[in-house]
Amino acid sequence: MRTWIRWFVVGLFSLVLVAQAVPYGREHTNPPAVSEPAWGAPQTKTLAVRACYDCHSNKTVWPWYSNIAPASWLIQRDVDEGRRKLNFSEWHRRQKEAHESAKTVQKRSMPPWYYPWAKLSSAEHQALIQGLEVTLGTKESRREHGREERWDGEHERN
Repeated sequence: MRTWIRWFVVGLFSLVLVAQAVPYGREHTNPPAVSEPAWGAPQTKTLAVRACYDCHSNKTVWPWYSNIAPASWLIQRDVDEGRRKLNFSEWHRRQKEAHESAKTVQKRSMPPWYYPWAKLSSAEHQALIQGLEVTLGTKESRREHGREERWDGEHERN
C-alpha cells in the first residue's frame, strides 16, 4: 500500500510539473477599461466590483495561483468567458446578456461557489440583485419598453 501511495504522489507531482510547460493561462492581461454602465447606486457598483469584476471586467485581480497549471487554465477560461458574455469595462460595445444579470445572481448561478472571495451576505445578495435590475434592467422590463432586442450598450432610463 505504501508503494502505491508513493508512486501516486510521484506521478501526481510529475503531472503538475509537466503541466507547467503549457503556456495557456499565464499571460494575464487587463485591457484598458473603456466605459462602464451608469450605475443606479454606488452600492451596486461596490458589490459588483467585489463579486463580479474579476471575471466580468478588464480589472481582474489575478490570484497567485493563477500562474500555476492547471488552476491557471481554469481561471483564464473563466475570465475569457466572463468578459465575452458581460464586460463592465467595455460598456461601449453590445452587452447582449446584461439584462439577464440580476436573474443570474438571483438563481445563484453567479458568482460561482468556487470563488469564495466573491461571496455576499444575504442582504448584499439582495442589494446586488435590485441594483442590477435598476442599472441594467431585466428581460421583462426591456420587453415592456420595446427594447428587448435593441440593446446597444447604453443604459436607457425611463
